[in-house]
Amino acid sequence: MEIIYAYKQENLIYTGLYCPLILQISTSTILINEPERQQVFLQIISDQFSVRIISAIIPEAKTAVQIGKETNIPISTVYRRLQLLQENKMVKVSGGINKVGKFFVYQSKIREISTFFDGKSMRIYVTPNINFTIV
Repeated sequence: MEIIYAYKQENLIYTGLYCPLILQISTSTILINEPERQQVFLQIISDQFSVRIISAIIPEAKTAVQIGKETNIPISTVYRRLQLLQENKMVKVSGGINKVGKFFVYQSKIREISTFFDGKSMRIYVTPNINFTIV
């Protein structure tokens, strides 16, 4: 799984988060226009822990413990980043009860984030994960 890509073409710099393992039926890419929302997306893709967490939960929902084990991120860090992602409506949280007790699973609402900067303006495009919308 490729986590981050970055390349330069002429005067444009392209960066993004991408998971090629997901087959999407039909999703529409959304342009993020609001400066505050752009800052949130830039913060998320510039944080290595957030990127690894999002990448882990694109294909399927997982518990925080599963995410921590799969990504080798300390569980306290996983919970802090999941809270940030949840506050910014980038993950879906579902819960249930089993023999051990309550549990929560997290799935990314985002499949891809792309940024474009040409020296004058910045554009951020977000492609939702299957069956999700970005608010």
